[in-house]
Amino acid sequence: MSSALLTEQQGTVRILSINNPAMRNAMTAGLYAALPPALHDAQQDSSVGAIVLTGTGSFFCAGGDLTQLALRHTLAPAERREKLENLHGLVRALRDCGKPVIAAVEGGASGAGLSLALACDMLVVARDAVFSMAYVKVGLSPDGGATAFMAEFVSRQLLTELCLSGERISAERLHRLGPVNRLTDTGAALAEALALAQRLAQGPHRANARIKTLCRSAHRADLFTQMELEATLMVESQGDAEAIEGINAFLAKRAPDFAAARQSNANTAAP
Repeated sequence: MSSALLTEQQGTVRILSINNPAMRNAMTAGLYAALPPALHDAQQDSSVGAIVLTGTGSFFCAGGDLTQLALRHTLAPAERREKLENLHGLVRALRDCGKPVIAAVEGGASGAGLSLALACDMLVVARDAVFSMAYVKVGLSPDGGATAFMAEFVSRQLLTELCLSGERISAERLHRLGPVNRLTDTGAALAEALALAQRLAQGPHRANARIKTLCRSAHRADLFTQMELEATLMVESQGDAEAIEGINAFLAKRAPDFAAARQSNANTAAP
């Protein structure tokens, strides 16, 4: 794995760490190249039930490297767009991953770093962390899906204020607004995120993937479109060995063995 992204496995949880601490984990070409395949590998690995995304050192991610962004004016618009697709590729990889991805945030996240955090399924954040979409302070507009993610939980008026002012958002305020799942003491975000990820990883992996699909759709689909998707995925679930095991375990008043059910699925699918 690239030195821009460190990978570690703890039990059934894959930890991916952005590794550019000297620049508060600002994004690099190495990260753009490494993160999507790392997420794909974790999704394909049956030993992985959940993923934690974090940053080395004391800050999650400071977003784009302004020293590189300062050179973009020399490029043609099509080339600028091509560069931007690197960032959007990271966001799509996070959103499309079929396994739960939890952001463990120390220090904070700014610019596109906030987009990366919000693209994750859950956020565990240190209480003293700060967030910002301060693009306006350097004459830029937001990217990486930042406005779409923020619009899921704030009004248009508040979104406009946050983008036009570029003001910092405290972890406490972001928690009150909705996207932060857990607040922790400083230095404890990764441990708390790991504990949460390990609990999720013990559950039914295929059902988790379907639930993620529903949750991604729910904010934008109308009621009847969402109900159709729910019906489609419920029909799939009812034929799955995980559901058979889960229902039988509930009726027998015992803990379900989803790992054994997944193995049964794998054996059935094998030629």
